[in-house]
Amino acid sequence: MKAKIRKGDQVMVISGRDEDKGKKGEVIKVLPLAGRVVIQGINMRVKHQSQVQAQGRSVAPGKIRFEAPVHISNVMLVCPKCGKPTRISISRNGDDVQRVCKQCDEVIDK
Repeated sequence: MKAKIRKGDQVMVISGRDEDKGKKGEVIKVLPLAGRVVIQGINMRVKHQSQVQAQGRSVAPGKIRFEAPVHISNVMLVCPKCGKPTRISISRNGDDVQRVCKQCDEVIDK
């Protein structure tokens, strides 16, 4: 199934960990086969990296913070017009496919 959330969209986390619930962020990456999205500043994880030398370069050791993917069902698109988290409908006019906000009936795509 095609995801209704795209890269660059503003989304709100509606379920999951308490520290992330209710937060808004921008979608960095969509992983449609896994059904997940990566959101900037949400679901932060820490990876302990040891020093690695490869092809003459060395990666410094330490803690690396990164965003882990969140399941797409746990986020909701924030409408740019009304500013509320909303469901999305798809309207088709010939070959044009547009996403429409269910609350304010405004077209989300430009």
